[in-house]
Amino acid sequence: MKAIGKNFKSALLLFFALLLPCAILMVAWDAHAADSKLIEKGKKVYESRCIICHGPKGDGKGLIGIVNRAQIRGSVQTIYPRDFTTGVFRFRTTPTGCLPTDENLLRVVTNGIPRSYMPSHEDVSMEERKAVIEYVKTFSPRWKEEEACKPIPVKKPAWVGTPESIAKGKKIYREMKCWECHGEQGKGDGPKSDTLKDDWGDKIIPFDFTTGATKMGFAPENVYTAYTTGLDGSGMPSFEDSMSEEERWHLVSYTLVLMGRIKE
Repeated sequence: MKAIGKNFKSALLLFFALLLPCAILMVAWDAHAADSKLIEKGKKVYESRCIICHGPKGDGKGLIGIVNRAQIRGSVQTIYPRDFTTGVFRFRTTPTGCLPTDENLLRVVTNGIPRSYMPSHEDVSMEERKAVIEYVKTFSPRWKEEEACKPIPVKKPAWVGTPESIAKGKKIYREMKCWECHGEQGKGDGPKSDTLKDDWGDKIIPFDFTTGATKMGFAPENVYTAYTTGLDGSGMPSFEDSMSEEERWHLVSYTLVLMGRIKE
């Protein structure tokens, strides 16, 4: 009887040992099937709403071709749809060189990019917006090779916008040579403004702060985020390593003056 009991226990252990991998595979398969369904849904949304600009391969070579061509201060700027195959995104809350978070992508898809040609898609259901984000990720191998970094912390000090902070920000604007691209008055007409190109080799024009809100909005927190993360691919660097947090907030104060939000 002891031998039988021992053999039964051994058989039972062997059974569970064989069953466990099968259970794990089933769970993994279910997760894969769920992901595949979500991506397939996202593909349908993409083909309905996005393909005309961003193209079937996500490389920005859709039927639209050139989104806009304009002459600014004597320079011709040609704007193309975003190329998703590089996995490089400008509007993020993550450090430079990092992938954006899903929340970052959802914000762009939902709100669009003001003062650009990326429209809002608030009329698309939340489920479909999240699905198209998953599909967009299939265009670049970065999404399989990397994890999104943690968002940078943003907490606006009470002194932002004070005369003292503005004066310090104005000095930083000069010392960090922001004026070489954005100009002395922030009009985007600095001495280097006509020589800049993005990562795709296309000519870009520095932002004219005097025209109002940036593409990330008026909020001081958004301006600070741009100075900290940089706008990857655009030539606008991150100041996370070259300026202290306090200095970046002072620069925000002066930027708000250039934008006409507060007075010097």
